[in-house]
Amino acid sequence: MSERHLVVGAGPVGRHVAALLAEQGADVTVVTRSGRDTGLGGVGHLALDASDADALTRATEGAAVLYNCANPGDYTQWERTWPPLMTAMLTAAERTGAVYAITGNLYPYGPVDGPMHEALPDAATDHKGVLRARLWADALAAHRAGRVRAVEVRGSDYVGPGVGGNGHITRVLPAALQGKAVTMLNRTDLPHTFTDVLDVARTLVAAARDESAHGRTWNVPSNPPRTQEQAVTDMLAAAGRPPVAVRRIPAGVVRAAGLVVPFMREMAEMSYQWTRPYVLDDSAARTHFAMEPTPWEEVCRRTVEGL
Repeated sequence: MSERHLVVGAGPVGRHVAALLAEQGADVTVVTRSGRDTGLGGVGHLALDASDADALTRATEGAAVLYNCANPGDYTQWERTWPPLMTAMLTAAERTGAVYAITGNLYPYGPVDGPMHEALPDAATDHKGVLRARLWADALAAHRAGRVRAVEVRGSDYVGPGVGGNGHITRVLPAALQGKAVTMLNRTDLPHTFTDVLDVARTLVAAARDESAHGRTWNVPSNPPRTQEQAVTDMLAAAGRPPVAVRRIPAGVVRAAGLVVPFMREMAEMSYQWTRPYVLDDSAARTHFAMEPTPWEEVCRRTVEGL
């Protein structure tokens, strides 16, 4: 009988996790509010409100792993949407004994000087970083108390198929592929780590299955940093297209726009990611899982083909 896995969320990471597990012969179910079909062969689908702890518990019964790949897209609603999701998924994992594997991000670290590694404290002060830090802190406390087996993997800004308008690079690629100049937030000339969603999924699946990996966070193996301008140019080259002009919106303009536009206010809070080098130290995961990132040229090709 194949091992059962429950994946909450059908965004780019959830889809890649489900696809990897199905290829390995696992019994995989993807949970979303709508229950929409992802089109992935061998993957089941379930319509469920994942913030309903009782319903999620019933769905998780018998699963080896519960994957938190949820990604509430509206930053302005995080205080409303994340807490019940966080509580329900941790509760379901505790009640059923499923490993709780969390797709994290780098927000909990907050502004840093130097590469981000797992020994840094979660010192964010913005509300999104504080929420993400709390998600992991609650899971880690339950893990240390012996109530659950938890692990979190953290990647930087996503590239790869399915990221679309949610990615700093992918949101401008359609225009760039048409030869149009594009505009990016803040500095476009600073080194910045970009993480392939496939590598996030690979790391999450590996960490969930490795008991020695539980009880801590892992930074996803990612390619050497590129500037925003370099990343856009590399993506265009993968499509056989010439470079385009890459303009920038200064941080001050983003802050000013945030006075009247809620989404820009959220962006302004995260400006520190684009006004200084933002580099991931992934050496621990590379060594522990014997894993290298997908080659950058392949990442670029998959990204433009997946638009």
